[in-house]
Amino acid sequence: MRPHPPSHEELLAQARRVLDIEADALRTMSGRLDRGFSDAVALILACQGRVVVSGMGKSGHVGSKIAATLASTGTPAFFMHPGEASHGDLGMIAADDVVLALSNSGESSEIVSIVPLLKRRGAKLVAMTGNPASTLAREADAHLDTGVEKEACPLNLAPTASTTAALAMGDALAVALLDARGFSADDFARTHPGGSLGRRLLVHVRDVMHGGDALPRVGTGATLKAALFEMTQKGLGMTAIVDTEGKVAGLFTDGDLRRALERPLDLHQAMIADLMTRNPKTIRADALAVAAVEKMDTLKINGLLVVDAGDTLVGALNMHDLLKAGVV
Repeated sequence: MRPHPPSHEELLAQARRVLDIEADALRTMSGRLDRGFSDAVALILACQGRVVVSGMGKSGHVGSKIAATLASTGTPAFFMHPGEASHGDLGMIAADDVVLALSNSGESSEIVSIVPLLKRRGAKLVAMTGNPASTLAREADAHLDTGVEKEACPLNLAPTASTTAALAMGDALAVALLDARGFSADDFARTHPGGSLGRRLLVHVRDVMHGGDALPRVGTGATLKAALFEMTQKGLGMTAIVDTEGKVAGLFTDGDLRRALERPLDLHQAMIADLMTRNPKTIRADALAVAAVEKMDTLKINGLLVVDAGDTLVGALNMHDLLKAGVV
């Protein structure tokens, strides 16, 4: 046991040592990349089935993350525990699949023992190991070398640098596949519909705007009193002013009302056309909701009118609607 607790400086020095070792391991691995990487990408791109990722212990934890990353970036994948594979889960693998097997030593018995069965099924094998001369590397159709000079663990025992290397190689593989498939931000959003990114990329103005009877609007001949009544009824803090063809002539907001009250005004006789903001900012219904957020932020406003290609009013929305939709 240590004679005394480590000091602040000692803790920082240890942390930097670990980070430096792992960063050096990644740089060394980057310089060692070879044809095996492009072969692995080609095998997976040609795969008509799924990528089945497998690994034991810490390699299994890394493999599970790699499978999730692949699946979310356009490559159908799932994780299979190698221990369960020998007890029935091998039935998950078909001839059209590619198996991505992780083992730092390349000799993990749970993985090596199922290799003949994988080949018998006709599945392709991509191995990710720290030993190019290992059994798993030799038997693979493509090998990814994730070897490290030493672990970041001061005992050189706990998987640290080696698991970081495997994780980074998995990311490199996923990104190379993403790029090769032409996987777009919209594609990414479709695999993340429940997340904030999915909402930002998939929600359009038409999905959150108020339309029909919920849309506040009055004609250009309306009085201020009628406009205020419409604003109160619809609860958006604003109302559109439209001409006889339904095209936007102006906008009246709570802010416009406060400014109007700063001057002599007959609230019963005033006409909304004399008080409205002309040529208000608008947006199209098919625009992304996040574009509405950016427009409001830039213009320092809290609401927008929604128009079609002919500038006919079709909806309205405010920042509260975007907050409710989880876009902001």
